Amino acid sequence: MIEESATVVAVDGNFAWVESERASSCDSCAANKGCGTATLQKVMGQKRTQLKAINRAEAQVGERVVIGLQEQALLKGSLYAYILPLLLLFVAAFVFEQLFSSEGITILAGLGGLLLGFVLLKYLSKQLAEDERFQAVILRRENQAVKVMKFNHESE
Repeated sequence: MIEESATVVAVDGNFAWVESERASSCDSCAANKGCGTATLQKVMGQKRTQLKAINRAEAQVGERVVIGLQEQALLKGSLYAYILPLLLLFVAAFVFEQLFSSEGITILAGLGGLLLGFVLLKYLSKQLAEDERFQAVILRRENQAVKVMKFNHESE
């Protein structure tokens, strides 16, 4: 499970809207001074991200919480978002290239496939938004103690 700290900004029934700062690894990178990404981050400043999470911990507005998302959900969501439009772009371009052998038609078909991919992605994202497996969950309040189990490894 991927975990992140956040602040509850609103509560809506069984859900809560949480806000977290986007983390960047630029400060720990050796190429920080000569990197365009680090410079862009300094210019743009720290951005905050809000998302809706299932509020099983019954957190209240203003509380710091730990939210979690299953790794598999992140992986599947990323694959859908990146692979589906690109795959349809290449398939449409390949098929129309084989049928018509025209560069202009191939380009238009590729763009059409990309657009179709984005439309399908919008539909798919609405379906996944309703599935609890793909939603963030408030795991615990940040100041709440974490249960630690100790095992005795002494040999008898």
